Amino acid sequence: MPESRVPLLDADVARAAAGEIGLPAQLAELNVFRSLLRVPKTAKAISDLLLSMLFGGPLDDRLRELVIMRIGWATGSVYEWTQHWPIAQQRHCTPDELLALRQPTIAESFGMAEGAVLRATDETLATGAISAETLATCRDQLGDDATTELAVAIGCWRLISQFARSLEIPLEDGVEPWPPDGAPGGF
Repeated sequence: MPESRVPLLDADVARAAAGEIGLPAQLAELNVFRSLLRVPKTAKAISDLLLSMLFGGPLDDRLRELVIMRIGWATGSVYEWTQHWPIAQQRHCTPDELLALRQPTIAESFGMAEGAVLRATDETLATGAISAETLATCRDQLGDDATTELAVAIGCWRLISQFARSLEIPLEDGVEPWPPDGAPGGF
């Protein structure tokens, strides 16, 4: 991958900046945060938002990871797809399910809840909003709290995708792109 369009902070500088704002040290190790930490208040706000959904939010972890992986693939975000490939598997997504996300139309091959969140993701990517019909299905399948977080999660990881692609954030050293087969994303 090419170098970032805006140079990453040196790892020591990123760790120090993270410490000053109370950002978890392990996040400062990630290249996306080595870039975000150029604007510490923004890095902290994004960190708080991401962590609130990654740990203990109302949206099921598996469903959230399907959304993130779908966004990563559909938008061609090598950073997002690659970072979340192992996380998604830890959250009970199988490699076959993740690879199925690479198909332009896949929602119907999953169960009701998975299909609903994937339709919501695709609609948001295509039009900027979830349709009334899909939102009603999400509410029926997930409840109001998880549906609300779903809408936020789609927007949040879409933001991360756009940020990583715009600045061409490189993968961490030694990480191979586009697991498992290196095939690039995007529809």
